[in-house]
Amino acid sequence: MIVFLDFEASSLARRSFPVEIAWVFETGEAESHLIRPAADWTDWDREAERIHGIDRATLERDGRPPERLARRMLEVLEPHALFASAPSWDGKWLSVLLRGGGLPRHALRLADTEEARGAAVARHLGPERAAEAQAILHAVERMGREAVPEHRALPDARRERALWLEAGRRAEAAARNEL
Repeated sequence: MIVFLDFEASSLARRSFPVEIAWVFETGEAESHLIRPAADWTDWDREAERIHGIDRATLERDGRPPERLARRMLEVLEPHALFASAPSWDGKWLSVLLRGGGLPRHALRLADTEEARGAAVARHLGPERAAEAQAILHAVERMGREAVPEHRALPDARRERALWLEAGRRAEAAARNEL
């Protein structure tokens, strides 16, 4: 099954850490968690806090410990294909969270959501309609760029799922019109 992940983080610096994670299955089932910082997670950027609206005190009070959250993620997500809109950044924070939870940093791996969209379109149109598939993918990508991110993990992960669904809907409609 396909799962879309998103993180919010303490900053975009090298020593940044995840402050929130959410995942949404292709079926729409979802989870969202604030993450309690590990003792050595000290990086903090007030501008990042302003953007996502999550302060460190809230994380200390309401966040799940990295150990528990990493185990939960492995239990729920390991058998599935995981996608993120920014896999290099989200992959970095996923690695930090997994290591903070005592797991290998590659216990879970992310791919780019563009790959999931491409597969959804190809499933309906096949390689013989590559130009049409590209047009659909570009249109959906433009929709994603024009959408204003909420900078909260759950709404942003839901947006990625919605774009994936839209790509599949457009490709299915194009395939039906051709028959």
